[in-house]
Amino acid sequence: MSTNTLSKEAETRLMNFFNTTIDPNEMAKALRQANYILALGIIRKDETPQQEIIKLENSFYWLNELAEILNPYLDVE
Repeated sequence: MSTNTLSKEAETRLMNFFNTTIDPNEMAKALRQANYILALGIIRKDETPQQEIIKLENSFYWLNELAEILNPYLDVE
């Protein structure tokens, strides 16, 4: 387990993200949906149903949003 801590800036951005952008429970749900869909896709090696693709797209968006909060990369010029 990592013993690194978040910087105060990252902690503030993360708190703001969960207070104003998405509920932590919804974020956890999106993460679990993405993991589930990706795992099934790999196991089955077939096409993913359309309703699952929509969930995956949503989860992908939120994962990228969280990544940008933790370590801004795309917004850096």
